[in-house]
Amino acid sequence: MEEAVTRYLRQLPDNTLNEPVRYVMAIGGKRMRPALTLLAAGMYRSDVSEAVKPALALEVFHNFTLLHDDIMDKAPIRRGQPTVHEKWNQNAAILSGDAMLIHAYALMCEAPAHCLSTLLALFNQTALQVCEGQQLDMDYELSDHVDHDQYIGMITLKTSVLLGCALQTGAVIGQASPEDAEHFYQTGVDLGIAFQLMDDYLDAFGDPAKVGKRLGGDIAAGKKTYLLIRTKELCNAAQRQKLDALLQDTNQERRIAGVLALYGELGIQHETEQLVKHYHDLAMDHLHAISLPGEKKQPLIALADQLLVRQY
Repeated sequence: MEEAVTRYLRQLPDNTLNEPVRYVMAIGGKRMRPALTLLAAGMYRSDVSEAVKPALALEVFHNFTLLHDDIMDKAPIRRGQPTVHEKWNQNAAILSGDAMLIHAYALMCEAPAHCLSTLLALFNQTALQVCEGQQLDMDYELSDHVDHDQYIGMITLKTSVLLGCALQTGAVIGQASPEDAEHFYQTGVDLGIAFQLMDDYLDAFGDPAKVGKRLGGDIAAGKKTYLLIRTKELCNAAQRQKLDALLQDTNQERRIAGVLALYGELGIQHETEQLVKHYHDLAMDHLHAISLPGEKKQPLIALADQLLVRQY
């Protein structure tokens, strides 16, 4: 996939519009979405060349959303590097992001003719859902009444549907049956939920040496993660009073230590582990329902397991 990304960046005209595009695409990332597309297509055919441009379309789209999300979040750093609006300016980030969205559609339009209309409809649906998820995320940041079901709904739209789209795109290119293509989609959605919940979990309970950052960054930033939302739901009156005081504490170390202690009192670590396992199991149920031999599914099973046992 890196070779396809490199070719894409090389063919972009050399101008100030594309400088930020090259920058944001070149600073890395897991390339998880195109990998899922190519994996799904490869489960049906040995030659996955027809899936490369659609897979690249999803990677460009994903990076477009990150670029615009960083503006909305006023984030200074992405993947250890200055964000585009910091390195250039906000106007450049908005316009380059818009160009990336157009590039993503142009790449998706190079999908095989036999499935182009199906993939464009799926891509349109997914793109709108991702925007809805980002809007919900912003809405919830301003609300004190977000429950855990609302949070799961938000991360489903913001993060998970794109993983579902990636897997279904590869399956459709491989000419999977409609039933199997839907199982691929649901596999991706459930894996995406588990993946985001694991990110929340690792911020509080991961190994800092493996995660690559100190524990409690989300607590320090006041982010409404699943862990914090469930803590608010499970607190008794005294614990809630303590939590509210901690969240207002300007001493970050004291705030992080106090909130982590409440997580321990309320069993948040175990509950989150069980919820991650629940969505991972749902994903595996859909994957096992796909009408392909078991050995064809092993690379995707291995990738799913790798995503969810990372950085403990």
